[in-house]
Amino acid sequence: MTREIEYTNKFKRLYKKLDVNLQEKVKQTILELQKKPFPEKLKVHKLSGKLSLYYSCSVDYSNRIIFEIQENGKILLLLVGNHSIYEK
Repeated sequence: MTREIEYTNKFKRLYKKLDVNLQEKVKQTILELQKKPFPEKLKVHKLSGKLSLYYSCSVDYSNRIIFEIQENGKILLLLVGNHSIYEK
């Protein structure tokens, strides 16, 4: 079973700024995010503090995707990049 994925305009802009190799890793991570349940290797976890409504998963050691799980089960991708995205 798979989840539907939607992208914010901000996510799309950040994605376009990534180098080609990292873009490919992000694509693979998004494919994995669609699976139910989430694969353990993505290290999906709920964030805390001002981002407590959102989740994060690992693209690689340095890069993350921040997303929201909507009531209808869709995943809305919000941000992508290194750890500095937590400050945006």
